[in-house]
Amino acid sequence: MKASEYRRRAGRFRFGIVVSKFNRSVTGKLLVSCLDGLAEQGIKPADIHVERVPGAFEIPLVARTMAMTGRFDAVICLGAVIRGETPHFDYICAETSRGIGQAALVTGVPIIFGVLTTETVAQAMERADPSKFNRGREAAKAAIQMAKVMKRLNAMTPPSQGRDSTLFSRQAARRSEK
Repeated sequence: MKASEYRRRAGRFRFGIVVSKFNRSVTGKLLVSCLDGLAEQGIKPADIHVERVPGAFEIPLVARTMAMTGRFDAVICLGAVIRGETPHFDYICAETSRGIGQAALVTGVPIIFGVLTTETVAQAMERADPSKFNRGREAAKAAIQMAKVMKRLNAMTPPSQGRDSTLFSRQAARRSEK
């Protein structure tokens, strides 16, 4: 497939992004790279909605809520949890990852895990560096790929064969708005 074809196809999707305000020096870079990655694939700014939340723990609830609106083909979660001197890191990482995974399963909408869990600030900054393997850009790529996969799979399965009729009626209503 030619790059221009890929961009046209990717441009039909709408994305929600949930980004943590905590560790803003890291999450800000993740967000910029994520937005750049979506734009490079033809996603228009009007087809992207960004919600900022206080910290990583709050990401799953907002991601689930966004997914349930039926307005988004995928939701991208961006955050940075950096180990400190207490077990707080372990609790936040576990609940954030569990919540994001559960939200995707409950809603049937791809919810991408772009939350860094690092030992040090230096490790987090390296993973958010736009000149390196930036996790924000990778989350954007994963969201586009998953939106395409789900679109293909949803087109193959008739509602009477097990698709969630509530979810798919929201998607049909969204398509008719276009």
